[in-house]
Amino acid sequence: MSAVLDPPIHGHDNGPEQHPEHTHVVNYLNVDYSLKSWLLTVDHKRIGIMYLISITLFFLIGGAAAVLFRVELMTPDGEMFQSETYNKLFTMHGVVMIFFFLIPSIPAVMGNFFVPLMIGARDMAFPKLNLASWYLFMIGGVTAVWTMMIGGVDTGWTFYTPYSSTYANTYVMATAVAVFITGFSSILTGLNIIVTVHKLRAPGLNWFRLPLFVWSHYAASLIMVLGTPVLAVTILLVGIERGLGIGIFDPKLGGDPVLFQHLFWFYSHPAVYIMILPAFGVISELIAAFSGNRVFGYRFVAFASLAIAMLGFLVWGHHMFVSGQSAYAGMVFSILSFMIAIPSAIKVFNWTATLYKGRLLFHTPLLYALGFMGLFTIGGLTGLFLSALAVDVHVHDTYFVVAHFHYIMVGGAVMAYLGGIHYWWPKMTGRMYPENWARFSAVLVFVGFNLTFFPQFVLGYLGMPRRYHIYPEEFQMLNVMSSAGASILGIAYMFPLTYLTWSLWYGKKASDNPWNATGLEWQASSPPSPHNFARTPVVTEDAYAYPDSAIRGDAH
Repeated sequence: MSAVLDPPIHGHDNGPEQHPEHTHVVNYLNVDYSLKSWLLTVDHKRIGIMYLISITLFFLIGGAAAVLFRVELMTPDGEMFQSETYNKLFTMHGVVMIFFFLIPSIPAVMGNFFVPLMIGARDMAFPKLNLASWYLFMIGGVTAVWTMMIGGVDTGWTFYTPYSSTYANTYVMATAVAVFITGFSSILTGLNIIVTVHKLRAPGLNWFRLPLFVWSHYAASLIMVLGTPVLAVTILLVGIERGLGIGIFDPKLGGDPVLFQHLFWFYSHPAVYIMILPAFGVISELIAAFSGNRVFGYRFVAFASLAIAMLGFLVWGHHMFVSGQSAYAGMVFSILSFMIAIPSAIKVFNWTATLYKGRLLFHTPLLYALGFMGLFTIGGLTGLFLSALAVDVHVHDTYFVVAHFHYIMVGGAVMAYLGGIHYWWPKMTGRMYPENWARFSAVLVFVGFNLTFFPQFVLGYLGMPRRYHIYPEEFQMLNVMSSAGASILGIAYMFPLTYLTWSLWYGKKASDNPWNATGLEWQASSPPSPHNFARTPVVTEDAYAYPDSAIRGDAH
């Protein structure tokens, strides 16, 4: 995408912003070093960085819980933890990873940082609301971790009733309140992105010139705004039943536990797309940039995001095939679940076509993108197994479901997140990272991931149920393989954390566009100035306008 520059924005000068007392270029990082300037900032880039630091801490906490229960599962006898402790560990792993890492990771970090830059805006539409979202997120996250420290919760991240509303003796309500508060953060972030895309696009940037990253965030934001309130209401009803004894879900009190499942999955299945739709957007950017090609079927990919967002609200019932719902309802949900594979497949096919005949640059972001395509495809295809009534009955609540879920969420969303972090790291920090270490890390993540989760497909098919810490001895070898893979994966995740941190001080300085990519964000300085652009950009070309004879160079 190319752009020409309009007159200065609101009185800003014509060149890079200069601090009056210094000759160095002022950017969003060095404009003010005080802690107060960060905690009270309304700059979307700084808020994105605060989310980045926060979710990294939560990722480490959730990952530590996973390490502990994977160690426990290396032996079939459950010798390390009591069942109650084991239940608390996998519950906290699920709660922290889903609500405090996966859902906010790409929208809150990269969406915050890059949506305004990609559309030529100075900031989000509601900067103060953006900061309030981060504070709500932190209040919820700290509350969740606090509950873990004082005793934890053992209901599973799904909070199924009536166990959660009546019988559990752990800190159910404190954890539910944490999720409830964080939900408002998600709603406000989604609302901000929607309004920003509608109102703050640069001149010439019509809807069909928008980068697919922006399209995917727009679609995910619709789910955040429309779906998250349902989760809030569901948690509120659990609180009413647990606190006041009013029968809503508990049959003994006249309630219906299946109602909880309807409400919970009406949000939680679309929530999968809050996590994966922004990942799709990242992958579109990576594949276009490192193949030097325009995205094949741009409009199909854009509309596929909206189709996934809409269909995502219609498939919750496939989580409930064994709940006693009618066979006809099961058939309808099964067909709808199969239908959602169509727009997902459109994206994968179009990315493949974009790569075709492209002059590929196998830098780290592209390695993550290729890994994403392989792992997401396996996750998507096994999702079709779960959409089929008969197969789902066989593998319901087994490790097959765990493996499928992680191939989508970790193999998909986390791979895209890491790919996006490496792609935009030079823009965010002004520094390059050590490429060879990054490539090694990407390969190690791929190997560790598959060794962790592929054996779980077999375990589930053979009948090992999820959430059990004692199991028959014949399942031990596959569990040991899975735990060994988790160890490799855990080490692999430490590499980016280490070398990216190192690069902040010792990394080579990045140019404004080290990948020779298109997009307005690459026309800003690295790191960007506090107001992004010295002048309002005027967009004159479509997205991904790579010339046929694109000059493809190595990062510099």
